[in-house]
Amino acid sequence: MVVICLIYDQIGNRGTVTEAAGFDPEADVQRLRGAMKGAGTDEAAVIEVLAHRTIAQRQRVKEAYKQAVGKDLAEDLSSELSGNFRSVVLGLLMLAPVYDAYELRNAIKGAGTEEACLIDVLASRSNAEIQTINAFYKKGKRVPSRNRVSDVRTWFVSVSSSAYRLCMISDIEIYEAGEARWGTDEVKFLTVLCVRNRNHLLRVFEEYQKISGRDIEESIKREMSGSLEDVFLAIVKCIRNKQAFFAERLYKSMKGLGTTDSVLIRIMVARAEIDMLDIKAQFLKMYGKTLYSFIKGDTSGDYRKILLELCGGE
Repeated sequence: MVVICLIYDQIGNRGTVTEAAGFDPEADVQRLRGAMKGAGTDEAAVIEVLAHRTIAQRQRVKEAYKQAVGKDLAEDLSSELSGNFRSVVLGLLMLAPVYDAYELRNAIKGAGTEEACLIDVLASRSNAEIQTINAFYKKGKRVPSRNRVSDVRTWFVSVSSSAYRLCMISDIEIYEAGEARWGTDEVKFLTVLCVRNRNHLLRVFEEYQKISGRDIEESIKREMSGSLEDVFLAIVKCIRNKQAFFAERLYKSMKGLGTTDSVLIRIMVARAEIDMLDIKAQFLKMYGKTLYSFIKGDTSGDYRKILLELCGGE
């Protein structure tokens, strides 16, 4: 399990969360046990431990807790905490692909579908990562029927099951599937985007503009609408600059009245150990303000404190 954690999307490369020096899982267990003793909970201690350990280190803390206490750390913390703070803490205790699978299951549970989650996760993960997510997803209690995924279902099924198949399609077909025809062949368009590597697709986008006279994102906006438009735009943005994509998602989750906490939590938890340093730099470049200041002004309490720790300061 820890091996999966370490190879998943090069965790630890450009993150704000790095391996804690002098790591002692038994000492962390004692700190967490003390935090949950008595009438209240020492949330500061929980933050100090979990927000400053890598995913691999947290797995060792979970194992040590189970051996020392005989209980599951996530279950004990879940009973002690509440709200968005609990959501962040529980997310931090999961392996990266397990967290992605967990988020996808929650996104399609209930009456509606949180299509933002499907887009955030599946548009930004590599085919190898999606295969890993798929393996953990299948271990869940149930698999959704296609009609639960609304307009995203074609893309969801393609990406999660067959996108990693080799497909020899002429790249000119990305143009023929869109601007060159009446209507849009979304499946053909999708197939090209999902089976080519990033460097190849960047060259395809350049050629596309020469052929059509339009940027690929402009053509997507002209040819598609609704959820499918959001899906294709997300894929293209991630291919061009994944960190800019996440910076934009974070900005939109906090701008204006209210906060889309599900998006904010998902990105902060999932990217803290991968590329949060670069996401922060993109955020400042794109919006002229720090991600830290946005989180500080848009959240409160222990929820704000743990997100700011994951953000890694100004």
